[in-house]
Amino acid sequence: MKNFDYTAIIEKDEYGFYVGQVQEIPEAIAQGKTIDELKQNLLDALQLVIDYHREQTISNYKGRKIIKQKLNFA
Repeated sequence: MKNFDYTAIIEKDEYGFYVGQVQEIPEAIAQGKTIDELKQNLLDALQLVIDYHREQTISNYKGRKIIKQKLNFA
């Protein structure tokens, strides 16, 4: 499967922390003392958002006959 590239929007707050958001997935928000720490925290936040949406979607289809298939982007 192709890797997806995401864009982090980063700014430094008045307390010296870096805060950021994933442009393509705006629910993924995090902070860190360094940009590297922020980037790791954003990846963790992104994974949490994806997991949450996956669980919510499956819950919405509970009891229904569905077909699940992987998608590959070329």
